[in-house]
Amino acid sequence: MTNVGNGDGDGEAGNTARPKRADARRNRETLLDAAAAVFVTSGVEAPVRDIAARAGVGTGTIYRHFPTRADLIIAVYRHQVEACAEAGPTLLTGSATAHAALGQWIDLFVDFLVTKHGLAAVLHSDNADFEALHAYFLDRLVPVCAELLAAAVAAEEISADVDAYQLMRGVGNLCIGAESDPRYDARRLVALLIAGLRVAQ
Repeated sequence: MTNVGNGDGDGEAGNTARPKRADARRNRETLLDAAAAVFVTSGVEAPVRDIAARAGVGTGTIYRHFPTRADLIIAVYRHQVEACAEAGPTLLTGSATAHAALGQWIDLFVDFLVTKHGLAAVLHSDNADFEALHAYFLDRLVPVCAELLAAAVAAEEISADVDAYQLMRGVGNLCIGAESDPRYDARRLVALLIAGLRVAQ
Protein backbone atom coordinates (compact mmCIF):
# COMPACT_ATOMS: atom_id res chain seq x y z
CA MET A 1 0.00 0.00 0.00
CA THR A 2 1.39 3.40 -0.91
CA ASN A 3 2.13 5.70 1.97
CA VAL A 4 0.61 8.97 0.75
CA GLY A 5 1.96 10.79 3.74
CA ASN A 6 5.59 10.09 2.89
CA GLY A 7 7.41 13.41 2.50
CA ASP A 8 9.83 12.08 -0.12
CA GLY A 9 7.02 10.71 -2.22
CA ASP A 10 5.10 13.99 -2.11
CA GLY A 11 8.17 15.94 -3.18
CA GLU A 12 8.81 13.58 -6.07
CA ALA A 13 5.22 13.87 -7.24
CA GLY A 14 5.47 17.65 -7.07
CA ASN A 15 8.65 17.64 -9.11
CA THR A 16 6.96 15.46 -11.72
CA ALA A 17 3.84 17.61 -11.82
CA ARG A 18 5.71 20.86 -12.47
CA PRO A 19 7.34 19.76 -15.76
CA LYS A 20 4.00 18.33 -16.89
CA ARG A 21 2.28 21.63 -16.19
CA ALA A 22 5.03 23.47 -18.05
CA ASP A 23 4.69 21.11 -21.01
CA ALA A 24 0.91 21.52 -21.03
CA ARG A 25 1.31 25.32 -20.99
CA ARG A 26 3.78 25.20 -23.90
CA ASN A 27 1.49 22.89 -25.86
CA ARG A 28 -1.45 25.19 -25.30
CA GLU A 29 0.59 28.23 -26.41
CA THR A 30 1.67 26.34 -29.54
CA LEU A 31 -1.98 25.67 -30.37
CA LEU A 32 -2.90 29.31 -29.78
CA ASP A 33 -0.04 30.58 -31.94
CA ALA A 34 -1.07 28.18 -34.71
CA ALA A 35 -4.71 29.26 -34.46
CA ALA A 36 -3.75 32.94 -34.52
CA ALA A 37 -1.64 32.41 -37.65
CA VAL A 38 -4.45 30.54 -39.41
CA PHE A 39 -6.97 33.20 -38.39
CA VAL A 40 -4.76 35.83 -40.07
CA THR A 41 -4.94 34.08 -43.43
CA SER A 42 -8.33 32.37 -43.28
CA GLY A 43 -10.39 34.15 -40.62
CA VAL A 44 -11.89 32.84 -37.40
CA GLU A 45 -14.09 30.36 -39.28
CA ALA A 46 -11.04 28.48 -40.59
CA PRO A 47 -11.32 24.66 -40.39
CA VAL A 48 -9.98 23.18 -37.18
CA ARG A 49 -8.00 20.66 -39.26
CA ASP A 50 -5.97 23.57 -40.70
CA ILE A 51 -5.07 24.75 -37.19
CA ALA A 52 -4.22 21.21 -36.11
CA ALA A 53 -1.99 20.72 -39.16
CA ARG A 54 -0.11 23.95 -38.48
CA ALA A 55 0.37 23.00 -34.83
CA GLY A 56 1.43 19.47 -35.75
CA VAL A 57 -1.30 17.77 -33.72
CA GLY A 58 -4.55 15.90 -34.33
CA THR A 59 -7.90 17.67 -34.33
CA GLY A 60 -8.79 15.76 -31.16
CA THR A 61 -6.05 17.65 -29.33
CA ILE A 62 -7.61 20.98 -30.37
CA TYR A 63 -11.04 19.92 -29.12
CA ARG A 64 -9.59 18.58 -25.88
CA HIS A 65 -8.15 22.00 -25.09
CA PHE A 66 -10.95 24.04 -26.68
CA PRO A 67 -14.29 22.17 -26.87
CA THR A 68 -16.00 24.89 -28.96
CA ARG A 69 -14.88 27.40 -31.57
CA ALA A 70 -15.90 30.19 -29.20
CA ASP A 71 -13.52 28.77 -26.59
CA LEU A 72 -10.69 28.80 -29.13
CA ILE A 73 -11.43 32.34 -30.38
CA ILE A 74 -11.58 33.72 -26.84
CA ALA A 75 -8.33 31.97 -25.90
CA VAL A 76 -6.53 33.29 -29.00
CA TYR A 77 -7.77 36.81 -28.34
CA ARG A 78 -6.67 36.72 -24.70
CA HIS A 79 -3.33 35.14 -25.65
CA GLN A 80 -2.60 37.94 -28.12
CA VAL A 81 -3.67 40.64 -25.68
CA GLU A 82 -1.35 39.15 -23.05
CA ALA A 83 1.55 39.03 -25.50
CA CYS A 84 1.00 42.69 -26.36
CA ALA A 85 0.72 43.65 -22.69
CA GLU A 86 3.89 41.79 -21.72
CA ALA A 87 5.84 43.36 -24.57
CA GLY A 88 5.48 46.87 -23.13
CA PRO A 89 7.86 46.62 -20.16
CA THR A 90 10.31 44.53 -22.22
CA LEU A 91 10.48 47.18 -24.94
CA LEU A 92 10.83 49.93 -22.36
CA THR A 93 13.94 48.34 -20.87
CA GLY A 94 15.44 47.26 -24.18
CA SER A 95 14.90 50.29 -26.43
CA ALA A 96 17.23 53.23 -26.91
CA THR A 97 14.56 55.74 -25.88
CA ALA A 98 11.10 55.65 -24.31
CA HIS A 99 9.66 57.17 -27.50
CA ALA A 100 11.21 54.35 -29.52
CA ALA A 101 9.68 51.81 -27.12
CA LEU A 102 6.30 53.48 -27.52
CA GLY A 103 6.59 53.36 -31.31
CA GLN A 104 7.53 49.68 -31.30
CA TRP A 105 4.70 48.81 -28.92
CA ILE A 106 2.15 50.73 -31.00
CA ASP A 107 3.41 48.79 -34.03
CA LEU A 108 2.65 45.54 -32.19
CA PHE A 109 -0.76 46.94 -31.27
CA VAL A 110 -1.43 47.73 -34.94
CA ASP A 111 -0.43 44.17 -35.88
CA PHE A 112 -2.97 42.90 -33.37
CA LEU A 113 -5.71 45.17 -34.71
CA VAL A 114 -5.26 44.53 -38.44
CA THR A 115 -4.66 40.77 -38.33
CA LYS A 116 -7.66 39.56 -36.31
CA HIS A 117 -9.69 38.76 -39.43
CA GLY A 118 -13.33 38.16 -38.59
CA LEU A 119 -12.84 38.69 -34.87
CA ALA A 120 -14.51 42.09 -34.77
CA ALA A 121 -17.72 40.65 -36.22
CA VAL A 122 -17.65 37.77 -33.75
CA LEU A 123 -17.17 40.13 -30.82
CA HIS A 124 -20.34 41.96 -31.84
CA SER A 125 -22.36 38.74 -32.04
CA ASP A 126 -24.99 37.69 -29.51
CA ASN A 127 -22.65 35.18 -27.86
CA ALA A 128 -22.46 36.15 -24.20
CA ASP A 129 -19.01 34.57 -23.90
CA PHE A 130 -17.53 37.47 -25.90
CA GLU A 131 -19.07 40.29 -23.87
CA ALA A 132 -16.22 40.62 -21.36
CA LEU A 133 -13.40 40.58 -23.93
CA HIS A 134 -13.47 44.27 -24.80
CA ALA A 135 -13.23 45.25 -21.13
CA TYR A 136 -10.40 42.75 -20.71
CA PHE A 137 -8.63 44.28 -23.71
CA LEU A 138 -8.86 47.76 -22.22
CA ASP A 139 -7.95 46.67 -18.68
CA ARG A 140 -4.75 44.99 -19.89
CA LEU A 141 -3.53 47.32 -22.62
CA VAL A 142 -4.47 50.86 -21.60
CA PRO A 143 -2.21 50.74 -18.48
CA VAL A 144 0.68 49.45 -20.60
CA CYS A 145 0.25 52.28 -23.08
CA ALA A 146 0.00 54.74 -20.17
CA GLU A 147 3.27 53.43 -18.72
CA LEU A 148 5.05 53.90 -22.04
CA LEU A 149 3.63 57.40 -22.43
CA ALA A 150 4.64 58.32 -18.88
CA ALA A 151 8.20 57.17 -19.54
CA ALA A 152 8.36 59.27 -22.72
CA VAL A 153 6.97 62.28 -20.84
CA ALA A 154 9.52 61.79 -18.04
CA ALA A 155 12.27 61.71 -20.67
CA GLU A 156 10.85 64.96 -22.11
CA GLU A 157 10.36 63.26 -25.49
CA ILE A 158 6.63 63.94 -25.74
CA SER A 159 4.28 66.43 -24.10
CA ALA A 160 2.29 65.47 -21.02
CA ASP A 161 -1.16 65.97 -22.56
CA VAL A 162 -1.39 62.60 -24.38
CA ASP A 163 -4.01 60.24 -22.95
CA ALA A 164 -3.44 56.50 -23.37
CA TYR A 165 -7.05 55.60 -24.12
CA GLN A 166 -7.42 58.42 -26.65
CA LEU A 167 -4.18 57.43 -28.37
CA MET A 168 -5.21 53.78 -28.61
CA ARG A 169 -8.67 54.77 -29.83
CA GLY A 170 -7.10 57.00 -32.48
CA VAL A 171 -4.76 54.24 -33.61
CA GLY A 172 -7.71 51.85 -33.76
CA ASN A 173 -9.67 54.27 -35.93
CA LEU A 174 -6.73 54.60 -38.32
CA CYS A 175 -6.67 50.80 -38.67
CA ILE A 176 -10.32 50.43 -39.69
CA GLY A 177 -10.54 48.77 -43.09
CA ALA A 178 -6.79 48.27 -43.41
CA GLU A 179 -7.10 44.50 -43.91
CA SER A 180 -9.52 44.87 -46.84
CA ASP A 181 -7.97 47.76 -48.80
CA PRO A 182 -4.47 47.11 -50.19
CA ARG A 183 -4.11 50.79 -51.13
CA TYR A 184 -4.51 51.91 -47.51
CA ASP A 185 -1.36 51.74 -45.38
CA ALA A 186 -2.55 52.07 -41.80
CA ARG A 187 0.90 51.37 -40.40
CA ARG A 188 2.38 54.36 -42.21
CA LEU A 189 -0.30 56.70 -40.91
CA VAL A 190 0.07 55.38 -37.37
CA ALA A 191 3.86 55.83 -37.62
CA LEU A 192 3.30 59.46 -38.65
CA LEU A 193 0.97 59.92 -35.66
CA ILE A 194 3.54 58.55 -33.20
CA ALA A 195 6.32 60.60 -34.79
CA GLY A 196 4.14 63.68 -34.40
CA LEU A 197 3.93 63.16 -30.64
CA ARG A 198 7.62 63.88 -30.27
CA VAL A 199 8.61 67.21 -28.82
CA ALA A 200 10.96 69.19 -31.04
CA GLN A 201 14.46 69.09 -29.63
